[in-house]
Amino acid sequence: MSAAAIRVDDVTVHYGEVLALDGATLTIEHGRVCGLVGMNGSGKSTLFKAIMGMVRPDTGSVLINGHSPAKVRKTGAVGYVPQSEDVDWAFPLSVRDVVLMGRYGKMGPTRRPRAADHAAVASALERVELTEYADRQIGQLSGGQKKRTFVARGIAQGATTLLLDEPFAGVDKRSEATITRLLRELADEGATVLVSTHDLHALPALADEAILLMRRVLMHGPPADVLQPENLALAFGLDVLGRGESA
Repeated sequence: MSAAAIRVDDVTVHYGEVLALDGATLTIEHGRVCGLVGMNGSGKSTLFKAIMGMVRPDTGSVLINGHSPAKVRKTGAVGYVPQSEDVDWAFPLSVRDVVLMGRYGKMGPTRRPRAADHAAVASALERVELTEYADRQIGQLSGGQKKRTFVARGIAQGATTLLLDEPFAGVDKRSEATITRLLRELADEGATVLVSTHDLHALPALADEAILLMRRVLMHGPPADVLQPENLALAFGLDVLGRGESA
């Protein structure tokens, strides 16, 4: 039996005296899209950073495909699409440059791209429908185009586990539809996708399963079950869907 794509076991994380995660436990299998739902401050970004190995848990463990996050990051098997505020959009990089960064682990010490690297970048840009923007400075893109650029980076690097932190925040409907289609295609090809989102109404069409987080995993199951008002009230303290709001 192969190892789970993502296994988080009893992970607790503090920032000083602030408790960000409290014994979070979850397992996600290969070829699944999983939505991560929770209010601001519920620990979603911290969970991503723990899975990526960017935050060391106080207690507990994280495994990706049965290996430590540090080992998996070196192989390029895990990709990360950050929130927009975590990126310096003024940095003088083109869209092609950003996507090419996904190939660095395969280039060797000289970091000189070869034909295979350029081909992977071109293919990734085509999949996210950004070929015509390849030479544009990254900060000149729309919100949706920026997100698609980072999805392309993950595709170019050959990531089999992809983490997306609020990929639909500030994007237009076309980009939302494109990203949703891409994530479903990647899962069908065997990749595992974990997506944090506030867009609860779009979650059933996107995800195979959903996780309700409030520093610990409150519920993990089919989106239709997780999104029941009585379950959302555990994390949000109100009937989110009944009020017609997004979390």
